[in-house]
Amino acid sequence: MVNYFNPDVPAGAFDAFLPDALEKSRTQRNWHEEDGALPALYLSHGAPPLLDDSEWMGELHDWAMNLPKPRHILIVSAHWEQAPLMISSPDANTPLVYDFGGFHPRYYELIYPTPDANELAGLVASVMTDTEPLYQHPARGLDHGAWVPLKVMYPLGDVPVLQLSIPTHEPDKLMKIGARLARLREHGVLIIGSGFMTHGLPFMTPSMISGREIPSWSSEFDDWAVNALRRGDVDELATFKTSAPGMPYAHPTDEHFIPLFVTLGASTHLAVAPTMTIDGYMMGFSKRSFQTTS
Repeated sequence: MVNYFNPDVPAGAFDAFLPDALEKSRTQRNWHEEDGALPALYLSHGAPPLLDDSEWMGELHDWAMNLPKPRHILIVSAHWEQAPLMISSPDANTPLVYDFGGFHPRYYELIYPTPDANELAGLVASVMTDTEPLYQHPARGLDHGAWVPLKVMYPLGDVPVLQLSIPTHEPDKLMKIGARLARLREHGVLIIGSGFMTHGLPFMTPSMISGREIPSWSSEFDDWAVNALRRGDVDELATFKTSAPGMPYAHPTDEHFIPLFVTLGASTHLAVAPTMTIDGYMMGFSKRSFQTTS
């Protein structure tokens, strides 16, 4: 059983994971135009404890390796809520944001240097309009909703990455942003919504932390979301605060669920059910992740 809050060696599972992951990553095939549009992803990002979970890291890395290596990555994290719509600094090696507290100092020493992303910044700006302008933050780097899962999925750190802010909590507006981004998938841009399928932090119990309990509010919300996704029922998903079982415990705040709407907006055929890539639970929270199929 993983001890997420007091591992024997902080991020030791990541240290053990890294050599094989690097070797596999070096053989990953690059995306080419003939591959067609990349999928859009929604993933549960796990925060620093992901780096102590060898099984979960293996699932995320295998997922990335089953796709061609993207030319660029654009990620929307639950941890950057800012209007107007902004992208992070495109400069190479922009310092990370360590936006978490109470963990071992090791987690604040981890780095994820990435290449210059000015080309991606231009691509993102090109699909925006005067009524939906894009601004560029001069110094903001990737927060843990971005760099923690990407450090596992693309450990070479050789793919240019930008983070996009969440400017609103309204699902329809997030869908429209995703729809504008959809055409970037044809240019080798991997679009990722990074959140957590359930995220009831205030309601954690010792039995959840130890893995002995999966609360009904978490499993019932997960089942509801999967059924709605398989039906392509965005209207149902958009009413999650009032129609989903397990609320408000599954999401006492919105930010970890709503990146899903950017992912869905970036899909071209919502009638086609997404592929569920990761399921199961971490400390009672659903780590459900999926990719659009078109």
